[in-house]
Amino acid sequence: MNKIRVSAVSYTNTKPFVYGLRHSGIIDKIDLSLDIPSDCANKLINNQADIGLVPVAALLDIPNYQIVSDYCIGATGAVDSVFIFSDKPIQEIKSIRLDSHSRTSNNLALVLLKNYWKLQPEVVEKGADAFVLIGDRTFGKKNQYQYAYDLAQEWQNFTSLPFAFAVWASNKPVNEKFVKEFNTALKLGLDKRLEVIKDQPLNGFDLRDYLQNKLDFNLDNKKRQAIDMFHGYIKAL
Repeated sequence: MNKIRVSAVSYTNTKPFVYGLRHSGIIDKIDLSLDIPSDCANKLINNQADIGLVPVAALLDIPNYQIVSDYCIGATGAVDSVFIFSDKPIQEIKSIRLDSHSRTSNNLALVLLKNYWKLQPEVVEKGADAFVLIGDRTFGKKNQYQYAYDLAQEWQNFTSLPFAFAVWASNKPVNEKFVKEFNTALKLGLDKRLEVIKDQPLNGFDLRDYLQNKLDFNLDNKKRQAIDMFHGYIKAL
């Protein structure tokens, strides 16, 4: 039997999922790789993976994609790991540098700048007034800049909806029995999420609060609605 190729994200927010996959029987049925978000998307787009934890913006580039899990990387309110950082208030920003790790957060920043803040700063590679930063690289940095705009919170301020940054998606039909087993493994990891990070250094960042309260892993109808709305805004950029 050919193993199903699964690409997961290498950030702390995905550690519970990875724990669940590695500590359940499904590990014998998959070939698991850990990647940055943009590479998860590219692997699925280029058929180098069968299932990936895919940034939701990248779903637009995957023909006939299927969401294969009840779980996601999401937030209802502040997520504490996806920011626009700046030493200027948002209304004074004339240029912005994007983050190469995730097209979703970059698109979210551009959507909010255009539609919520009514701004269209120039996208540059250096010397920017502000920059997008995501994932573990943001831990402990919120107080290093005069202004830190949490993009999940700003999205909720704009739309009154939660946000899903990444979903488990496939580029081909997946056996229903496998999907059920996959979801069971993911839930196992979520149930053990605090055990997963017990030996991880804190570096001035509250990982317990992050995994328990800031992240919202359930892919509910409101997050699905947010994905559809977000896709519409991306197409209009």
